[in-house]
Amino acid sequence: MTNRLVVIGNGMAPGRALERLFEAAPGTYDVTIFNAEPRTNYDRILLSPVLSGEKSYEEIVIHGDAWYEQNGVKLHKGKKVVAIDRAAKTVTAEDGTTAAYDKLLIATGSVPFIIPVPGRDLAGVLTYRDLDDVNAMLIAAENGGHAVVIGGGLLGLEAAAGLKARGMEVTVVHLMPTLMERQLDAAAGGLLKRALEDRAIKVITKANTKEILATHDSRGSTRVRGVVLDDGAEIAADIVVMAVGIRPNAAIAKEAGLETNRGIVVDERLRTSDPDILAVGECVEFNGNVYGLVAPLYEQANIVSNELTGLGGAGFTDKALATKLKVTGVDLFSAGDFADAEGREEIVLRDATRGVDKRLVLEDDKVVGAVLFGDTSDSSWFFQHIKDGTDISEMRDKLIFGPAYAGGSQADPSAAVATLP
Repeated sequence: MTNRLVVIGNGMAPGRALERLFEAAPGTYDVTIFNAEPRTNYDRILLSPVLSGEKSYEEIVIHGDAWYEQNGVKLHKGKKVVAIDRAAKTVTAEDGTTAAYDKLLIATGSVPFIIPVPGRDLAGVLTYRDLDDVNAMLIAAENGGHAVVIGGGLLGLEAAAGLKARGMEVTVVHLMPTLMERQLDAAAGGLLKRALEDRAIKVITKANTKEILATHDSRGSTRVRGVVLDDGAEIAADIVVMAVGIRPNAAIAKEAGLETNRGIVVDERLRTSDPDILAVGECVEFNGNVYGLVAPLYEQANIVSNELTGLGGAGFTDKALATKLKVTGVDLFSAGDFADAEGREEIVLRDATRGVDKRLVLEDDKVVGAVLFGDTSDSSWFFQHIKDGTDISEMRDKLIFGPAYAGGSQADPSAAVATLP
C-alpha cells in the first residue's frame, strides 16, 4: 500500500525535497500539496528581477502544472491549511478540504514582520515576500510617485532598486547606522549607501519610523500619504514597503501541539516532536537557529527526502553562509563571521576611488569571515577557505589579493552564493 504524504506549503524547500523524493523512490508516496498561494512553485529569489522588469513571472516558475501531473501530485492551489489533527492524522483547509496523511511535511515558510506603528494597516502599506506583494508594487508603480521602503536589509534594498527601476522616487529609511548591518561592516555599508545614492535612491539611516500618515482620496477611501520619523521629519509616500525582517510561520504547528520556539523545533533529521511530522524551510528552528538562505534550506530538503525514503545519511548541521546583493551594478558579498572578538585579526584592502572594500577576518590562522564590496571576483575562493577551515598561515601576506597571488584555483562561483527570498 502506498503511503500518503501531505505537504503544507509549496515553496522552494518542499519543491526540492519532492524532486529528490521522486528521483530516489518514485511511487513510494501519494503526494498532496496545499498551497496558500493560487499558483504553482516559483523561485522567490528571482522576485527582485520580476519587480525591476528584468524577468517575467513565467521565467521564474520552477514546477509548472505538467510537473505535478507527471508525478501524480494533487496540488490544491489557493487553499490555506488552518488545522492539523494529529490524532486523526488529517489536515483541513479554510474551505473545508481535508486530506489524510501517513507522513506530514510542514513548509509554511515565514511571515513578514510589521512594525507596530499607527497607520500600518492603511491601503498602500505593503510587504515584500511573495508574487502577490510584487504585483501590488507593480500596480502602484504604474502611477509613479514616491515609495518609502522601511528597512535597509537585503530585501528592502532589492525592493528599493526594483521600484526605482519602475520609475518611482524611492527613499529607504533604516533604523541602524549601517545598511545591511548583519552582513556588512561600517565601511562596506557606507560604500553601499553611496552606491545607492548614485542611483538616485535616497537613504536615511538611524531613522526610526513613528507613524504612517493617511489621506482620503476622491472616492472616500483612506490610504497612505507619508511617513513620520521620530525626529519629526515627514516623507511623502504613495506606497510604503515594510521590509524590516521575517519570522518563521510556526502558528499552525504550535496550535497542533508541536514543539515550537521561534520556529518549529526539529532534530538533525528535520523531525518535529511528532515522529510522523517533518518540517523544512524558513519555518524550521534547529539548535536555536532559523534559516532564510537557499543553501541551508536545500540541504534540509535533501535530508527530508532521505528521511522519507529511509536512505539515512548525514543530518543537518549549521554551516557558514554567504549572501550576495541582487541590485544591478552593485557587487557585494558577505560570508561567515566578521564580528569583533578577542584573538581575531583583520586584513583590509580599501580603494575608495574605485569603490572597492575587501575585509577578511582571521582567527587561529583561518579565515572566519569575509566582506567584499566593489570586486567580488574572488568570493568563491574566500568562501571555500571559510567552509574548509584552511590554514592560511603560509599565504597570509598575499591572501587578500586572491588566488592569482596567494595560490590555488578558483572554485565554482555558484557554490559561493545562497540568497534570501
